[in-house]
Amino acid sequence: MWFPQDSEGDWSKAEAHLRAASPELARLIDLIGPCKLAPRKDYFVVLCKAIFTQQISTAVATVLFGRFRDKFPSRRPTPKLVLDAMKRDAEAFVGCGLSRQKRAYVRDLSEHFTTNQIPTRKLAAMSDDEVIDALVKVKGIGRWTAEMFLMFTLNRPDVLPMDDLGLQQGAQKVFGLKKTPDKKTLEKLAEPWRPYRSIATWYIWRGVARMNELKKLNGDGDGIAATARPRRSPAAKGSPVPAPRSRTRTSTPAARSRPSSR
Repeated sequence: MWFPQDSEGDWSKAEAHLRAASPELARLIDLIGPCKLAPRKDYFVVLCKAIFTQQISTAVATVLFGRFRDKFPSRRPTPKLVLDAMKRDAEAFVGCGLSRQKRAYVRDLSEHFTTNQIPTRKLAAMSDDEVIDALVKVKGIGRWTAEMFLMFTLNRPDVLPMDDLGLQQGAQKVFGLKKTPDKKTLEKLAEPWRPYRSIATWYIWRGVARMNELKKLNGDGDGIAATARPRRSPAAKGSPVPAPRSRTRTSTPAARSRPSSR
């Protein structure tokens, strides 16, 4: 995921709430440990990397974005420095893997920052919807990217990125649904997670990634049963992610997919 989590925040209240709200999430919390979402202040850098990551793998984007950062003092691109470089040389960042379209996106992002259309000092105090509205006005930034920014950079606790394919498929696996949940089903499933739907989403992403790791290591079916064994905690006995009651099984395949983020 292009939003790194290098330190731990204190999400103990959220974890306690989610444990009480869902036995499936309680088992994921046992498996993963404390949530590691922590706020960041480098808003422009984060959004630049989001543009770099579009339509390519995270690993490749990381290399290319590193080359981009190398062009700036202390490897710290700023909106003004980016615009100045582009004015001097329209092809300044071609060697960084930026297509013509992505260069236009980075320029537009820089202009939004320099003209205060994205009010850096006010973002933390703005509502989720206000932040999304400000960000999606930038070329190349859609609602999904704005939601990831809310979760991973501003650490807003109650974001539910319903268009995220990773969340949809993860919820199907974790909660034993017959089909990938559509938006209505996912929203209903997530209602008990309020006001910590961001944290629940993070655990589903991390939990599925961990399940897949254990599947590879153990050759264990779908990888879910393997998650219980290493922990040996009472909450992890038997299948760690049992199927929910039938009321959560009336789902239909998701209408469209978005990039998954883990």
